[in-house]
Amino acid sequence: MTDSTIENLLHEERRFAPPNSFKSQANLNDPRIYERGKDPEKFWAEQAENFEWFEKWNQVLDWNPPWAKWFVGGKLNITVNCLDRHLKTWRRNKAAFIWEGEPGDQRVLTYGDLHREVCRLANGLKNLGVQKGDRVTIYLGMIPELPIAMLACARIGAAHSVVFGGFSPDSLRERINDSQSKVVITADGGWRGGKIIPLKHNVDEALPGCPSVKSVVVVRRIGHAGPGKIKEGRDFWWHDLIDEVSSKCEPEVMDSEDLLYILYTSGTTGKPKGIAHTTAGYLVGTAMSHKWIFDIKDEDVYWCTADIGWVTGHSYIVYGPLANGTTGVMYEGAPAYPEKDRFWEMIEKYSVSIFYTAPTAIRTFMRWGSEHIEKHDLSSLRLLGSVGEPINPEAWIWYHENIGKGSCPIVDTWWQTETGMILISPLPGITTTKPGSATFPLPGIEPDVVDESGKSVPLGSGGYLVLRAPWPSMLRTIYGDPERYREVYWSKFPGLYFTGDGCKRDEDGYYWLLGRVDDIMLVAGHNISTTEVESALVDHHDVAEAAVVGKTHDVKGQAIDAFVTLKLSIKATEALRQELREHVAKKIGALARPDEIYFTAELPKTRSGKIMRRLLRDIAEGQTLGDVSTLADPSVIESLKAQYEEGGA
Repeated sequence: MTDSTIENLLHEERRFAPPNSFKSQANLNDPRIYERGKDPEKFWAEQAENFEWFEKWNQVLDWNPPWAKWFVGGKLNITVNCLDRHLKTWRRNKAAFIWEGEPGDQRVLTYGDLHREVCRLANGLKNLGVQKGDRVTIYLGMIPELPIAMLACARIGAAHSVVFGGFSPDSLRERINDSQSKVVITADGGWRGGKIIPLKHNVDEALPGCPSVKSVVVVRRIGHAGPGKIKEGRDFWWHDLIDEVSSKCEPEVMDSEDLLYILYTSGTTGKPKGIAHTTAGYLVGTAMSHKWIFDIKDEDVYWCTADIGWVTGHSYIVYGPLANGTTGVMYEGAPAYPEKDRFWEMIEKYSVSIFYTAPTAIRTFMRWGSEHIEKHDLSSLRLLGSVGEPINPEAWIWYHENIGKGSCPIVDTWWQTETGMILISPLPGITTTKPGSATFPLPGIEPDVVDESGKSVPLGSGGYLVLRAPWPSMLRTIYGDPERYREVYWSKFPGLYFTGDGCKRDEDGYYWLLGRVDDIMLVAGHNISTTEVESALVDHHDVAEAAVVGKTHDVKGQAIDAFVTLKLSIKATEALRQELREHVAKKIGALARPDEIYFTAELPKTRSGKIMRRLLRDIAEGQTLGDVSTLADPSVIESLKAQYEEGGA
């Protein structure tokens, strides 16, 4: 984001107060709620009282920076709070998930149905030897079996590690091995854009290098369209595993701090970080934030369009909504299949009242045009949300006018895989919003914007976004690597959690997120490490060296540009460029495929041999080049700049 763009954001004059019709009916409409958050331990204890515990905690917070324990001594099971307690009420027969597959097949699971299916799979996993403390990798598309598998693991005290179905076999193998998973749950395939995603094939390719895996559970999703191969003794069809098992499974008694799940996110070293979330604090944070930010009511039909392979799906499709007894829509496939109005068709069909999606999707819808929207009645919508990256004001206004018809508040939410829950967001019955700003922190959350020395900057200034106090749903560590946890998040500003994001606060105290400040690219809302993509490129036998940068993209937020030096005697060709793009997709996944690859005889380096990625970013963004005095050979950067402007190899 350029300095001029930032200045324009900070002078955004448009204001949108909550409509009176919304405010009068909102769950929260009194600004004094923020006062309650000024005593955070008391505040979070009040929130925790909303849940069922086998044993109550004896201490709200044990804080020994950077190590936090919340609700110390408490015993509970998260599935009791997401399922069992609803069965005692009318919600037993309420829809928990309304699911639609990309081919158009449909399924509704009530809370009673979901409880029964979770217990059956939990018993099936026990029969495979899964015990409390084990890890289970889940590699599935957006089908009901995905949340069922997560909840079944939580039911018996096994930590789940969901891997996004778009990741390659190499990426899957790396995550399985890091978590030392005992079981992998997958499907014979999935649907996306009318094509089959070969999930089981990818698992079969990954597993020869995964000695910890004893069993594979396979959902029959595509059937005759691509029959899955079953390896005798290792692989089990899901339907066979749960056949003739009990539909009752007693919940494992879990400590507040017992591991609930591991979710991998990109690291600046290229090695993914296994973000570890524990049980009680995560439940309290996700349920509270979901209920307050989305103004959840029993009659709502709520649709978060994220994939459960990312944290948004964990927190705001599965755990938060189910804890609140919400009816959620799940969709398997692509928003443009079979036509570009698929989302709007579904909103009309299911009378969706709350819609939560990403700026990347919003910008795509803008590009497609409003004619696809105008075919459908979206009058059921009463609240809109944005997640995954900062939303530019133009997209915000388009969303407000075209999808919300000018009457739906928008909650622009900031948070991370590491935070577990939304931390900065409007409260829709209270907050006057500014297009492009996530507005203010939730009660009980204490962020700050600091300079390079860790000192708070005045209003109207920018710097690094940090968190000054712990919060219940925060990550507890990087799985298996506590020293890396300390180094990545707590070493830059001792005693402060470093988010890795740049931020400005305007004169009114509104927070404006500016994206990543490290070597993580935010592509279509997904964190991708420059190092990871560079490593994939260098893995190709024709590549000697590579440097990768993110550049501003109208739809995706950032796109990936790669600068590649080939080995001697290798000729730069268009065919090789395409081969390298596909090589990255195979090594990591399609989401990491570079938009552009530029071949160069040399990369710009300092005299000590360090690649100057800052200068490559300047070239990619069309900026004036910064200081080049430390370059070993300044002519390299001029040559690259000329080539880039010509748009060719």
